[in-house]
Amino acid sequence: MQEALVPNLTRRLTQPSWLTNIVLVVLGSVFIALLAQVSVQLGFTPVPITGQTLGVLLLGAAFGARRAAASVLLYLAEGALGAPVFAGGTGGVAVLAGPTAGYLAGFVVAAFVVGYLAEHGFDRRWLPALFAFFVGDVIIFIVGVAWLTVLFGFQTALSGGLLPFIPGEVVKIALAAILLPSAWMLVKRFER
Repeated sequence: MQEALVPNLTRRLTQPSWLTNIVLVVLGSVFIALLAQVSVQLGFTPVPITGQTLGVLLLGAAFGARRAAASVLLYLAEGALGAPVFAGGTGGVAVLAGPTAGYLAGFVVAAFVVGYLAEHGFDRRWLPALFAFFVGDVIIFIVGVAWLTVLFGFQTALSGGLLPFIPGEVVKIALAAILLPSAWMLVKRFER
């Protein structure tokens, strides 16, 4: 009986506390909000280039599936309530029904999937980490372009919601892979 208690106690002492998880989720939402302010509006598409995807991918790998998805959901809730956390300092429910709504919804799924892949070892080496980030990015753009297709048609969605973003996404995926070890260190500090 005592032998069964020792591993259980050890596991509980080494797991992050609920307070640590809450703090990390809040910090994750703030991180995405800050990266959303890195925004460049293109003249031919209603979808701006932002740093949000970098934040979503990096949080997924550093936080794991549940914490990363919770961070994105909190971020979306903050924006829905009117906080100026979306691209260009916007907020409100209207953004969640506008042209960028698909991308925002895709963030939740991508954060969870990248986190799940990271929890299963895809964040330990460069190539698997790049693959996980690529998968997350593809999810974001599938959902985003699908929503733009509903609003504007497939050709417009493809030319204004995917193709101009590919070079920047390649850079963000590479940057996420470079920043991942630093993100792990920061998360480990909070988990102590």
